Amino acid sequence: MSKKILSLLIIPTVIATTGIYLYFTYGFGNSPARTAQTFAWFRDPASRPDLMMTIGSKCGDAPFIFPTNGLIGFIWDDSFRPGHRHSGLDIFGGTEVGVTPIVAAYPGYLSRIEDWKSTIIIRVPQDPLDPSRQIWVYYTHMADAAGNSFVSEQFPQGATEVFVEAGTFLGYQGNFSGEPGNPVGVHLHISIVKDDGFGKFLNELEIGNTHDPSPYFGMALNANSNPDSIPVCK
Repeated sequence: MSKKILSLLIIPTVIATTGIYLYFTYGFGNSPARTAQTFAWFRDPASRPDLMMTIGSKCGDAPFIFPTNGLIGFIWDDSFRPGHRHSGLDIFGGTEVGVTPIVAAYPGYLSRIEDWKSTIIIRVPQDPLDPSRQIWVYYTHMADAAGNSFVSEQFPQGATEVFVEAGTFLGYQGNFSGEPGNPVGVHLHISIVKDDGFGKFLNELEIGNTHDPSPYFGMALNANSNPDSIPVCK
């Protein structure tokens, strides 16, 4: 089978799979306008290049660079289901797994727990917005549906406190949900996690343990102040 034919088969599958994921994950929550825009973009990403963010770019004088190419489909405190509050950003590259690269948004010390197939976390000793506190930047979904990792070989499972500069290659966008055989849409989830006060990161799944990423990226990334729009750098 030629590469061209294979590509024609794969791309619609990627779009369909991601569309199903978006519908069942986000379609019943409190961000219907953003969900609708994200669906429309997935049907034809080339039609809205203005919604795409570029890896390594920076918005104004914000401290973080953008960690991957893609559309910011869902943001901090989007509510997809009753009782659910999204703790970070979901950035969709619009490609198949293992294609869209991810880089560090800010310098720090990278760790990867032994059983983390798709995830790394970077400790930032001095928060650029408040140097008196430490923060952690969490990146996940860097594996395929079966759990085959796309994290850079530089950071094997069990890696601890490896210093990385902003822009360091971390891996590729994937669709691993944490449960083999139950994929999510291809994207990067990134969040800014609070320190527990004793040098450890808090549970990223709880929004109260994370910071609003808006000032870190210089964009409207808080669903309370931006309930409907796809965020872009202005």
